[in-house]
Amino acid sequence: MVFHPGPRHGGQMSRNATEAISARPTGSASDPDGPVSGAVRLDGMLGLGTLSRVIGEVRRDVAAAHARDPAARGAGSVEVLSTWPGVQALLAHRVAHGLYGAGVPLAPRAVSMLSRMLTGIEIHPAAQIGHGFFVDHGAGVVIGETAQIGDDVTLFQGVTLGGTGFATGKRHPTLQDNVTVGAGAKLLGAITVGHGAKIGANSVVIQDVPPNTTVVGNPGHPVRVDGRRPEGPDVDWIHLPDPIADAIKELSDRLGELEREVAELAGGVARPEAEVRPLRKARGPSPAGG
Repeated sequence: MVFHPGPRHGGQMSRNATEAISARPTGSASDPDGPVSGAVRLDGMLGLGTLSRVIGEVRRDVAAAHARDPAARGAGSVEVLSTWPGVQALLAHRVAHGLYGAGVPLAPRAVSMLSRMLTGIEIHPAAQIGHGFFVDHGAGVVIGETAQIGDDVTLFQGVTLGGTGFATGKRHPTLQDNVTVGAGAKLLGAITVGHGAKIGANSVVIQDVPPNTTVVGNPGHPVRVDGRRPEGPDVDWIHLPDPIADAIKELSDRLGELEREVAELAGGVARPEAEVRPLRKARGPSPAGG
């Protein structure tokens, strides 16, 4: 599935369009109307249609917090709006993004900086974010300029959607719908994380992730969870596969087989094989309640 920004994502504009508007100086030859043109764009942004859309987005943001944060299920909407940093950072970003798209100077970055100071979450005003986005806890989350986030995406604290190098253009990740990113994970570069993918805590992802895939490790390795496809905001980080332990187990088995063959050739008795035990149970109840 390809990420398609547009009206479905809060009327957010494509990067090329936002760059063209933000780079166009007020009153220049490329903008003969100068301040009048900017005022028309800002007036259109503040119309009744926009107000209705913003109210709908606020409702969806609060609903996402109630659905995915157990601590929010006993709290009212006003409490969530006033005390949940992930919700507050997202609301501030929607304001900053709207100002950025309207070509308003300085204000978008000022709103973004103030939001970072209050919530600990840094979101560039140009980042494109879909409906139902939720940041749990949120401290240390960084979302870069060209990042694109689909619908019903969940991030935990310490997540970075960062770029690589100093080149301009698309340089931050694209997260499609229903992606979950665990605490401390780093997603770097212009990669695409497919629909329904799950990124394990503290993973470092630098390559594209196929849909419905779980990635763990540094660098990230695609794995599966008990043969089933994870979907939606699954926060069970305990029963993830461990590719490093699997590789060590395979090497131990091969070493034991070689020792037996050598012992048979030498007419001796092979030493007992070393046992590789997993550090945690591979199966069992999910701490997320699933």
